[in-house]
Amino acid sequence: MFWVLLLLLAWGVAGTACTRLCLAAVRTAATDADDPTLGRGRDLTLYEAAFLSGGPARVADLTMVSMARQHRLLLAHTGWATVVDPRGRDEIERSVIGAIGPEGQSRIAPVRAATAAADAVRGLGDRLVRAGLAVPDGDRSTIASGVRAVRLAAVVVLGLGACALLLPEQTQMPRDLVALWFALPLALTLSCLAIARVEAHPYSRWASPAGQRVLGALNRRVGGTGHDPASLVSVAVRGIRAIDEPKLRAAFTHREYHAPRD
Repeated sequence: MFWVLLLLLAWGVAGTACTRLCLAAVRTAATDADDPTLGRGRDLTLYEAAFLSGGPARVADLTMVSMARQHRLLLAHTGWATVVDPRGRDEIERSVIGAIGPEGQSRIAPVRAATAAADAVRGLGDRLVRAGLAVPDGDRSTIASGVRAVRLAAVVVLGLGACALLLPEQTQMPRDLVALWFALPLALTLSCLAIARVEAHPYSRWASPAGQRVLGALNRRVGGTGHDPASLVSVAVRGIRAIDEPKLRAAFTHREYHAPRD
């Protein structure tokens, strides 16, 4: 009867994860109900769009891409950043230059991490939180993290079910009936994921419901104007995957760039 213990563990994992997701959804709905017009009509800056879409790291990426396209920062495909113009035009650009250091050259990865943790980016996040567009630091157990927990729970249930079916027979219980018992907690996790997909997609770790509405309006405006996907707006919203320059993308992915052959 060892499979019964595995079944109880599967129910515990599935129930805990689904409860966490439901509580996150309730908190999000309550926050959204407080002021459904919050953020309506507001135009986001590029930095704000980047933070709400991908957090502090996205802000760092956007800033470096912007400076590189203005030829004020050289981003080599080998993963190095070199300062060309040491005069930052705002606090975040100055954070990038300061993270590179007095030698004027550094690997991109530590520059990205230092910029994401800089006071200027933290202040940007605080302003968005006060405006009701971003999720506070201490309240990031949102729907996005709840969905990840339920996905993991589904995998765990499948693993436990497989273990139960592979155990030497200790009972007269047919294997198909054992599989049916494990199908119940699996169905619970999959149904929660389906409901979250319909009711709460897209999931966001950084943007509040109001912030997601503003981002959605930005995406519709960009899409409706035939905007260049390689623009800074696309980089802010989609990240470095929106960059269509192989050398520049290689600088962030730290992969060797090979020039195309003629």
